[in-house]
Amino acid sequence: MGPVSHLVDRYAPSPTSDLHLGNLRTALAGWLLTRSGGGQWVMRIEDLDTARVAAAGAAAQRQLSDLNALGLRWDGELLWQSARRAAYSSAIKQLAERTYECFCTRRDIAEASSAPHDGHRLYPGTCAALNSQQVARRRVERPGAIRVRSEGASFTASDIHAGEVSGVVDDFVLVRADGTPAYNLAVVVDDIFQGVTRITRGADLLSSAPRQAWLTDELGGAPAKYAHIGLVTNTNGDRLAKRDGSVTLADLSARGLAAADVLAMLTESLGMGACRTSQKALEAMPASGLPGRKFWAPAVWDGQRLLSV
Repeated sequence: MGPVSHLVDRYAPSPTSDLHLGNLRTALAGWLLTRSGGGQWVMRIEDLDTARVAAAGAAAQRQLSDLNALGLRWDGELLWQSARRAAYSSAIKQLAERTYECFCTRRDIAEASSAPHDGHRLYPGTCAALNSQQVARRRVERPGAIRVRSEGASFTASDIHAGEVSGVVDDFVLVRADGTPAYNLAVVVDDIFQGVTRITRGADLLSSAPRQAWLTDELGGAPAKYAHIGLVTNTNGDRLAKRDGSVTLADLSARGLAAADVLAMLTESLGMGACRTSQKALEAMPASGLPGRKFWAPAVWDGQRLLSV
């Protein structure tokens, strides 16, 4: 890739459904943090789940159109994960001496491991010590996933709001049993390739930051800093989803809300006032580039309004 500024952030939607208010709020937050810091905001389409992507039709183009409608322009060319399989294979070869095949089902892992750690159930290492004969027998029963051998490592990632976040790195999956590169591998390989120095995303992914920072280090990259943004929930406290009604830009447009109205609602929920253009939103950012509490906090969609928490 060509030369980049010292700050590169990315937005990486999966094109399996249209973006809802929570997705758009996180995208806007990342764009504002990046632009206020004079950085580049790059775009990646995480389309490796081919069955779900195909079922969603032209979701990727709708997502990009929605971002454009809000004035959120990205820098450089789009990166499609589906075109990057050779890079993921290369990374697996680089890690070959630290990987092993795993034949466990989700049920096997649930029954063998303790309670989930920060929402993630640590893999108990069931297949880590299989010998070649045992591996050959299990391959007959089902294809194996590929896991990294972390050897009980722990790692600390840095978040510009949450601070230092440390966590245990388990033997997580790098390649799924169907041969698809797993999320944790693909995002790390692509973040290194795109020169990403900061990652703005939803707070539900905070616990995975040490794992991904560790893998970045193992692959010779410099771990990015993070900026985790509070999620948008429904009134029951559940993460916002399409089933919650008018939550996409198209839904809201059908109710008579223009993109500028939605942008104003988003910026107000971020504690910046009702800004009807992305430029006004950028001008509302503090000179320090670090906004106030509402920016990081969750928000609630009550079916009519987006309420700060």
